[in-house]
Parts: sequence; structure tokens; C-alpha cells
Amino acid sequence: MLVTPPPVTVPTTRQRSIRKSRPMRMIQANMAASRNNNLNISASFAGVMNEKHCPEHLQVLKTFTTELRDKEYRDAVEEEVFSGLLKVLSQLRDELQAVSGEDQDLQSVALQLQLTAECFRAQRNACVQSTRNQCVLRELGFIDVSLKVLSLLQTTNMEGRDDIFEPLRCGIQFLGNLAVGNQMCKDDIWQLSFPNLLLQLLSVDDVKTINYTSMVLHTCLDETKVEELSEPQNIQLALRVMELCRTQPDLDWTVLIATQHFLKSSALVESMYSGMSHHERVTLLELLFAQLREEDSDECGVPPSVARFLASSFQKGCGAVLTLATGSASSDEVLQEALTVISLLDVLCEMTSDLRQFMFLQDHPDLLMTTVELLEQVHAIGKASKNIFSAAQNFSFSGDGDASPVISFKAHLIRLIGNLCHSNTNNQNKVRELEGIPLILDNCNIDSNNPFISQWAIFAIRNLLEHNTQNQELVAALERRGTTDYSALKELGFLVEERDGSLLLKSVRKDS
Repeated sequence: MLVTPPPVTVPTTRQRSIRKSRPMRMIQANMAASRNNNLNISASFAGVMNEKHCPEHLQVLKTFTTELRDKEYRDAVEEEVFSGLLKVLSQLRDELQAVSGEDQDLQSVALQLQLTAECFRAQRNACVQSTRNQCVLRELGFIDVSLKVLSLLQTTNMEGRDDIFEPLRCGIQFLGNLAVGNQMCKDDIWQLSFPNLLLQLLSVDDVKTINYTSMVLHTCLDETKVEELSEPQNIQLALRVMELCRTQPDLDWTVLIATQHFLKSSALVESMYSGMSHHERVTLLELLFAQLREEDSDECGVPPSVARFLASSFQKGCGAVLTLATGSASSDEVLQEALTVISLLDVLCEMTSDLRQFMFLQDHPDLLMTTVELLEQVHAIGKASKNIFSAAQNFSFSGDGDASPVISFKAHLIRLIGNLCHSNTNNQNKVRELEGIPLILDNCNIDSNNPFISQWAIFAIRNLLEHNTQNQELVAALERRGTTDYSALKELGFLVEERDGSLLLKSVRKDS
């Protein structure tokens, strides 16, 4: 059966025109509403400026702040509205600047601070995911005025007021949002706040203010700005960040600044290190140690110049450790210096355990010689009398917290020697010439003051003998003369065996 399709109704020209005009009318209506809204906000801002401040003015700003959370609304705000907001902020700055300690109206100042905080909140919200608004606020001059307000809030006139923290926090959050993804804003903030204002903000007695300031600093920093920090007149800002890493380690942004920016610059590391107390140096070294131990990270290395600088610092200060055993450590300063050297040794061991790092240190002038000689001195002191370098067999756990600061020091010296001799004939020969091989073999016994010293000694001997006939012959001669006891090696599962004139380190069963 043939079915006839229904007739197709073709819309008339007038109907098509009506359908097309509806969306257009909606767009036009929205645009008109947006313009009216902008006009209303501008008029409200004018009222805030021209009338005596009251809670209704605060509500005007809060309403604007809330509206700015909506992306469509943010994108529709006209430059004229932001210009009115800047005038309000500028007037508040002038009013706060006029406040004197003697005749201030406490309620009036409190409201001014609340209005200032709300201005900053509106600015902060305006910048969220909006490059257009970032650029508009920058061109209007918001950065300069906002930084002046933040500086003003730290003057003596505001001292002791708890209500300054809210505008401080909101103002710094605004700078952070303004800087995200916008290089021109980053550069302007840096130029107008570095170094003094940033240093002041990092010194405020408020954890949130410090954390938000650290966020801004981290966002603005780049290689060029880090180099500026290393200059003598600016170094205090870097030192303040490192001090915060030590005193407030839970502040993630300061740790990120140190690890992702500071430790990448040899000039800054050297400048900071020379200006730091030993406590602060240990903090820097602990951060570096943690960074080096990060696995599967291409960012974990440090520049070769930093590695060499730390090696030289270890060489210069290593004598301080010896004073801990000789009793000549007469002050806490000497003790802290020794702890710094111990931390340096830990970092050097970690660096030379990484193929990307150890090549920078294998050929460092005199590092190996210094390490071998220090091991020899420490070993001799430990044998001469009962002291912190003497071997011990005390494996009972004590929770009194009085552990020696040199725990594992000898083991780490041997570890460093082994690392530096890995596939390096010159260093292998140098250790033999310094009579370091018998010294290392004499540390194959288990020592509770140096956990894993036996394993590190075996590791070092393995690296010293590998493809080095002269070192193998030396150990063979020591065995034939009976000057070396290999029972400790056998206890650990190894046997020194001479075969065809060469000495082999062979793995055996412990019960054989």
C-alpha cells in the first residue's frame, strides 16, 4: 500500500525572521542587563567613596565579590567597574595612612580594614582563570596600589591589631592569582616588592600570611630572579626562606622554593652557605639530601658547581669532627660545626651514589685524600682510647635520645671512598698509595656505632680491586704475611682467594 507523506510546511519569510530574532533579542537583553549591572556597581562604588563608611558599603563589596565567582560574570565586567574598585582601594589606603596612634577611631579603622580586605577578595576573584582581567587590573595600576596597602598594614600605626591579618592575607592571595600564568604581572610584582616588602611579609607573625607570601615568591621566581637573590644586598630574603624551612618545616611553599629554585643555583647556594649559622646549614643540607633521594625524578640532581662547592666545604671543616673525640670541643659552636660536616658527608655519599652526580666529584682535587686521611685519624683515635670513635658491640636499643652525633660517620667515610673508586683507576691507585686498603680491611668487623660498616668496607674493597692488579697483589701480600684477618669477610659470606697470582673476592656460604 502506497503511503503518501504528509505535506512539508515551508516557513514564511516572516516566521524565519522571528525565529532568528529570538536568540538575538536574548543576547541583546543580556548585554543590556550586563551594562545596567555595571552601571549599578559603578554607582555603588561612587557611594562608598563619597559617603561615610557604613556596613552597607561592606555589603556592596561582598556582593560584588560573590558575583565574581561566576566565570560568565567575570568576563562581562567592564574596565570602568574595575577602575571604580581601584578608586575605592586607593581612598582606603589614604584613610589608613592618616590613622594616628593617639586619636584613631577604633570602630572606624576596623571597618576600613574590613572594606580593604573585601576589595582584595574582589580583585582575587576577578583574576581566576581570566587573562583578560589580569591584564586589565595590571594596566589600571592595581599592583602598585595593592603593594602600598600591604606595606602600610605593617606600619607602627597598625601594630598590635589582629584585624590587619585578614586584609594582608587577601591582598597577597590577589597577587598570587594575578601572577599565575602571566609573566608581565610576575615581573611587575617582583620589581615593586623585591626584596624589602617580600622580606617584611615573610617576617609577619602569621603563618597564613607567610605561606601565601611564599606562594607568590615561588610563582614569580625564575632563573634570573634567583641570581638576583644571590647578591649581597638581597641575600637576607633567601636566608629568611631557609630559616622558615628550619623553624616551620610544614610550610610546603618555602620548601618548594628551596628545592626547586635555590638549590639549582650555585651562586645562591654559596652566598647562603657563607651567611648561614650551622643550624641553617644543616637544614639546607637536609633539604638537599632529601631531594637527592627522590626516585624517578629528573629534577633531583644538583649543578656540578654546587657539588664541588659542598665537597670543598667538607674538606675545610672536617677537622671539627675530630674535636668531638679529643675533648677540645669547648663550645656549642664547635659541636654545631661538626654536625654540619657530618651532614656534608651524608650529602656527598648520596651524590656519589648517583651516576649523574658522582662524575663531578671523582676528580675533585684532594677530596679522596682528605677522606682517607680523616678515616685514618678517626680510626686511630678510636683505637687509642675509649671514645665516640671506638668500635662497640652494644646492640641494645636505648630510648634516652643520647645517641652519639658521629653514629655511622666512619661507615660513611668508607662508603664515600668506595663510591669515588668506582671504575676509576686513578682513585684506586691513590687509595693504595695512601695505605687506605689495609685501613678499610681493618674495619670489616661489626660495630654498633657504625651500622653496616662491614658491608660498606666490602663494597669499597670490591671497587678498589676491580680491574686493578696492583691492588689485588697488595691484598694477596697482606694475606700471605698474615697481617690481615679475613674471618670477618667470611662471616659476611665472602672469601679472599688467590688464583693465578690474582686476588678474587668470592661469595661463599656462611656455614662452609
